[in-house]
Amino acid sequence: MAELNPAKEGGQAEEITEMVCLESDLKDGEMREVEVGSHKVLLVRSEGGYSAVGNLCTHYGATLSKGALSGSRVRCPWHGACFNIKTGDIEEYPGLDSLPCHKVKIENSKVFVSINKKDLEKTRRVKEMGCRVAGDSSTVLIIGGGPAALVCAETLRQGSYGGRIIMATKEELPPYDRTKLSKAMNVKADSILLRQLDFYQSCDIEVWLRREAVSVNTDEKTVTFQDGSVQHYDQLLIATGSRPREVTCPGADLDNVTLLRTPEDSSRIHQAALGKNVVILGTSFIGMEVASYLSATASSVSVIGNSAVPYQNTLGTEIGRVARKMLEEKNVKFYMEDGVTELTGENGKVKQVLLKSGKILPADVFVTGIGVQPNSAFLKGSTVALDSTGAVIVDKFMQTGVPGVFAAGDVTSFPLSLRKDKMVNIGHWQLAHAHGRIAALNMLKKRVGINSVPFFWTMLMGKSFRYAGYGEGHTEVIMKGKVEEMKFLAFYIKEDVVVAVASLNFDPSVSQVAEIMASGRTISKAQAKSDDMSWLKLP
Repeated sequence: MAELNPAKEGGQAEEITEMVCLESDLKDGEMREVEVGSHKVLLVRSEGGYSAVGNLCTHYGATLSKGALSGSRVRCPWHGACFNIKTGDIEEYPGLDSLPCHKVKIENSKVFVSINKKDLEKTRRVKEMGCRVAGDSSTVLIIGGGPAALVCAETLRQGSYGGRIIMATKEELPPYDRTKLSKAMNVKADSILLRQLDFYQSCDIEVWLRREAVSVNTDEKTVTFQDGSVQHYDQLLIATGSRPREVTCPGADLDNVTLLRTPEDSSRIHQAALGKNVVILGTSFIGMEVASYLSATASSVSVIGNSAVPYQNTLGTEIGRVARKMLEEKNVKFYMEDGVTELTGENGKVKQVLLKSGKILPADVFVTGIGVQPNSAFLKGSTVALDSTGAVIVDKFMQTGVPGVFAAGDVTSFPLSLRKDKMVNIGHWQLAHAHGRIAALNMLKKRVGINSVPFFWTMLMGKSFRYAGYGEGHTEVIMKGKVEEMKFLAFYIKEDVVVAVASLNFDPSVSQVAEIMASGRTISKAQAKSDDMSWLKLP
C-alpha cells in the first residue's frame, strides 16, 4: 500500500504511513492485525473511532489481536495483561511495559496508520519515570523484591514521587520472573531479570540485595535488618511474598531434599536430577510443572499426591485426569491418595521414599511442592495485624491498620471485589503486580481500590492451562469442548453463577470471561450450560 505524505527531515521520511484498510472494513468493537513497514500493528475500531497500538503483548509477546476487546482496552489471550487501545498504557498485569501508540488518519474513507521510523523495531514502551527531587526528604521503604515491590516503585516514580525509594530484599538478585523457575529449570538467572540494574539507577530506586528484615517498629517508623542496620521510613510497603512449606518427616534433613524458591534452587534441582530418580511431593502447580520439566531429563519421575487426581481442589477432577494422563504419557508415575512417612539415605543423601501405603520409591532427588505460607514472621510483635495463617490483613487500598504501612502480593489477605469483598490470600503473579500498583497509588493519595480479576496459567508438556476468577468452594464444573482432545473450557459454578473459568487450547475464552467479570457482570449457570455460546464472542 502506498506511502502518504511522509514528513521530511534532511530529505528522509521521519514516518512511514500506509493505508491499512477501508473505513468500512471494521465494525465498532472489532480489531485486526495490520502491517506498516513490516511492523505489526493492532488496529481497533471502538467507541466511534479508530486507534492503533503495538500488537505484541509486552509480557511474553502474545498477539493481542487474538485477545479480548472490551470498550477501550484489549486483554492478552495468554496471561490476561490489559492495554488501553487509545494510549497503549498497561492497565492490568502481568508485565511492566506499555505498547507503542501510532497515529491514525482517515481520508476519503481510507484508514492510514503512521509509525515513526525510529519506533519501527520497538514492541514496548516504558512509561516516563521521574527521579529524586532536591528538597524532598521523605522515604518509601519497600521490603521485598518481587513484582509487587517493583511495580510499586515504578508507579511511584511514574506518579512524580520525588522522595527516596529503597527496595530491600533478602534475594541475591533484583526482581526476576519467578514463574519460569518451575517451567524452564535450566534458565540463566540474568536472563529472567525484570529490569536491568541501570534501570533502577536511572530512576533513583535503591536496590538493597541480601538485606532481610527481622523486625518493624511502627511507632518509630523503622525497620531493622539481619545485619543490625536500621532504616527509617515515612511510608512502608511489606511485599515479602511467601515461602514453600517444608516436608516434616524423618529424613527431611538429607541432602538433595529440596524446595523450589530461587534460581539457585531451580538450577540445583535441574543438575541433580539429570539421569537420576526424582520423587516429587505435591500435585498442584509447582509439583506438576517440575514433574513435566524433569520428565525429559531424569531417569524416572514419581509424583505423590494426597488427593484422587492432581489439581483436584483447584481445577477439578476432569482437568486433573487430563493433566495426569499428559504426564503419564511421558512415563511420570503417580502415587495418589498417599503420603510420605520417611526419607532414608546413604552417606547423608536421600535414597528412598517410604510411602504411607507401604510402597518404597527410589529417590536421588526429592522435591517438595506442598504449598506456601506468608513470609511474615518478622512482623510478629509489631502492630501490623496478621490473620490466622500469618497473612498481613489489608483493605482494598492495600493499607494495613497502621497509618503509612501498606502490604501487597502473596503475603496479604485482601478483600476480593469479585466475591463481595471476601478476604482472600491468593498467590498469583498477576495479582502481585496489581497490588503493587494500588499500594503506590494510595501512597500518592489517589484512593484507588483493588479491582483485579485473578488470572493465572500453568504449563505442562508445552501446553498452557489458563484460569481466571476465584473458584474456591465451587460445587459444579460445566465442561465445554472435548476433554479427550485436550481442547476445552471449564466453568466453575457456585450458587448458580460462574465464579471461575479454565481452558486448554480454547483462547481467548478465559480472557473474555475475565473481561466480563472485570466489568461487574455475572455469568449464570444457565449461560454456561447453554449450547449458544455467542455471548462469549469467540472467533
